[in-house]
Amino acid sequence: FFKQLDRIIIHQQVELLEAILGTETSSKYEIKNHLGQRVYFAVEENDCFDRNLCSPLRSFTIRITDTTGREVITVNRPLRCNSCWFPCFLQELEVQSPPGTIAGYVVQNWDPFLPKFTIQNESKEDVLKIIGPYATCGCFEDVDFEVKALNEMSTIGKISKYWSGFVNNVFTNTANFGIQVPVDLDVRIKAVMIGACFLIDLMFFENTLDGL
Repeated sequence: FFKQLDRIIIHQQVELLEAILGTETSSKYEIKNHLGQRVYFAVEENDCFDRNLCSPLRSFTIRITDTTGREVITVNRPLRCNSCWFPCFLQELEVQSPPGTIAGYVVQNWDPFLPKFTIQNESKEDVLKIIGPYATCGCFEDVDFEVKALNEMSTIGKISKYWSGFVNNVFTNTANFGIQVPVDLDVRIKAVMIGACFLIDLMFFENTLDGL
């Protein structure tokens, strides 16, 4: 399916209990094509302790299923550091597609000013870079993380966190993302880009007021 796509929409579902009680619940996402049609559904798996104590730092497994309920992608994130002061234990995320077969990795790179990540293939060879903006608050505007070649000179796509309005962004803590990549990009790397989107959401937009 990914062979046909150069744009993927990820919509986090509103959790009413979380909005009312302020309790962190398992994230659920709809993954859609450029026409807004749902093609996959993603559910986060972890325990209540992780979600509410560790929050954005929490470990998780996200299982992505197709419209028949068959699991097609598994995203694993271990509990790791989220501080630029500890560059030896930064974020690393593994993507499997199909489940049990490594598709690639997302590895955080140390930088004192900018969010930076490397997309790696199944052999842990560097493939692409992701570079975010200096400020990720996104107050009343979209936030773009640029997808670049390894030399960081040319931009080939982006992961965008869409501004979805005051009520959604502040009170429900839901997120809407768009992934734009070349249509001929390896389908396994496209799957890894979805994992990168989940990691960016947890690291920079979970439990924030988007700059307010």
